[in-house]
Amino acid sequence: MTPTLPTRQPCPPGACNCGRDALQEAPLADCRILLLTRQEEQRLLERLENIQSLADLEHMQRRLFEQLGLRLHIAPGFNEVRTMRGIEIRIDELPGLCRKTRQSIPAAIRRGLELHPEIAYRLLDAHDLLRDA
Repeated sequence: MTPTLPTRQPCPPGACNCGRDALQEAPLADCRILLLTRQEEQRLLERLENIQSLADLEHMQRRLFEQLGLRLHIAPGFNEVRTMRGIEIRIDELPGLCRKTRQSIPAAIRRGLELHPEIAYRLLDAHDLLRDA
């Protein structure tokens, strides 16, 4: 007898367009994202808010992909970066990922970058801050 892992509770009808039901019905679908329960999501958001370095952020990106199949892209925006809003944080489309979670992950990362602006500076340096000079 194998224990089943807890999965995320479904969103209220009409409140989200995550495609959870279609994901569960697909025979060969990657359902790892459904393992992100609300409690685990809170732990993840807290961890993202408390990042300590650029290496830590990159490690979190790798772990999100390995454990949940979630691709997270963080890079300076196309225009000038004057605030943390100028840093583009994008999550690839993934069936089963709740709309609120899709919004809360970038917000948590921005809060972490605001607490540790040196991480944002390292991110800008890593993407060649002076590329057009």
